[in-house]
Amino acid sequence: MGLAKTEMFTDQQNEIALFAKAFGHPARVAILQQLFKIDACYCGDLVDEIGLAQPTISQYLKELKFLGLIKGKIEGTSVCYCINTENWTKMKKTMSQFLNQDISNNEDCC
Repeated sequence: MGLAKTEMFTDQQNEIALFAKAFGHPARVAILQQLFKIDACYCGDLVDEIGLAQPTISQYLKELKFLGLIKGKIEGTSVCYCINTENWTKMKKTMSQFLNQDISNNEDCC
């Protein structure tokens, strides 16, 4: 299998693809929704709420944190997660610009 040649694409195209990945699995969407609902929580809380195994939730949290959409604060032996509001705002702006591109009204385009 070939490598995904991300260097062929613009920084913005790569950024949009990464942000879109966050919404590519319903568990990540559920985690984000839960974090918005209660502002901050621990992995165990998400396990109880969403119903997936702890390692699965941990992996999704790791991915969301890598994407910059959430952040975690170490509290003792646990990590408290919340939405990274600065990056969330940036993501919304980037995705809005992409999704709000005008489509030509030319009915005979294809």
